[in-house]
Amino acid sequence: MIFATATRAFGDLFSTPIRGVFWKVIGLTLLFLLALWYILRLLFLGYALPYVEGWLPDIGSWSGWLDTVVGILSALGIAAGLAFLIAPVSAVIAGLFLDDAAERVEQASYPTDAPGQALPLGQSILSSLRFFLVVIAANLLALVFLLVPGVNIVIFFVVNGYLLGREYFEFAAARYLGPERARAWRSRNQGRVWLAGLAIGLFLMVPLLNILTPLFAAIFMVHYVKALMRQEAGIVASAVPR
Repeated sequence: MIFATATRAFGDLFSTPIRGVFWKVIGLTLLFLLALWYILRLLFLGYALPYVEGWLPDIGSWSGWLDTVVGILSALGIAAGLAFLIAPVSAVIAGLFLDDAAERVEQASYPTDAPGQALPLGQSILSSLRFFLVVIAANLLALVFLLVPGVNIVIFFVVNGYLLGREYFEFAAARYLGPERARAWRSRNQGRVWLAGLAIGLFLMVPLLNILTPLFAAIFMVHYVKALMRQEAGIVASAVPR
């Protein structure tokens, strides 16, 4: 079920109903990352680099080469930092549009079902900020294991699979059950939710496309929650004596 749901969500990601949300998320995320890159570069060149040069001995003609090397290393360092921030930054920005995406999926794929209820804007923003901090903390923990062969990939998927599965499952389920019942339902299905989170983690590993991870995750979880609801309803119906 997870593979079929992920395939369906990937197709929906580029469909006409989602296209407006698609471009909003990409545009705002790239704009934010470019602005952050520009600010960090100005801060480094304006404050950090002169401070470092002040502590170095006078090496005459080699100073030009030193500036070049330091500039290249700083650019690579900033780029690496921004790559690390793609997931949490896109999560915050996409969080403002996830209910819009979920509503469009419901209208296109489940027109006869009762529509889900979006969270209030303030609660949605707080949830996005909370997820931003959780993702950063978890990935910093995962970075500790990067130099341990065979363990780093496992840690990455375990951590991100749990976090992504939990947050986006509760987001989708809360549209139909409310936050409290959604959390309780997620607790009863922790194994399934974690496996669904692993599918989102695989998407997160794809370069360039990973900027759309929150949008893909929201679409994926709407389909997944709908499938679980239908499955559980079928089990209950089959258990009722006739």
